[in-house]
Amino acid sequence: MRTLAIGDIHGCNTALELLLGEVRPEPSDRMVFLGDYVDRGPGTRQVIDRLLAQSRQNECAFIRGNHETMMLDSRVDPNCCESWMNACGGAATLRSYGVAPDSDWVRGIPAAHWNFLEGTIPYLETATNIFVHGGLDPQLDMAEQPDELLQWETFFTMRPHKSGKRVICGHTAQSSASVKDLGFAACIDTGPAYGGWLTCLDVTAGKYWQANELGDVRTGQL
Repeated sequence: MRTLAIGDIHGCNTALELLLGEVRPEPSDRMVFLGDYVDRGPGTRQVIDRLLAQSRQNECAFIRGNHETMMLDSRVDPNCCESWMNACGGAATLRSYGVAPDSDWVRGIPAAHWNFLEGTIPYLETATNIFVHGGLDPQLDMAEQPDELLQWETFFTMRPHKSGKRVICGHTAQSSASVKDLGFAACIDTGPAYGGWLTCLDVTAGKYWQANELGDVRTGQL
């Protein structure tokens, strides 16, 4: 059984489909998606459909990213909605659903997709690893971590967690489009929505696969 972590997708469904085709998850594999499924890229609707389908084939953990929080909050907070649509890629998300920003866009998104977003989790802790979207306080137990840190903290502040477990995260897009490995932590956000790559990491073996929106694939080893 492999534990496969996948970084920020950001609506890049072409890259996601290519990546899964290269990784070829087996039914026994556990898959951990690190959040930011929505926004920026052109295919948010297709991405969520694909993730829902994948959850019927594998044990999947879907961690909540800051972009999922913004999308959920935008249903009831006009200020958040304006920022989400105009500055954070929300307009691209609505286009993928074929709904206009000035329409009743909440009703234009399938209930199954809202259920998916609402069902995302703050983090996943295993015997050897901690999976988060953004970052954490290295001195706090995971149950005590503020959501703001889990979703918004950058990799630049990452320090070893007191548990000694390795942290696997996304959120901080690596300008090199390469996995950033510090030993005690690894960031696998390699910026598919910015012309970079979508990354899947086998957290035990250290092998990773990458795909981009142009149809390219490559592999590497930590």
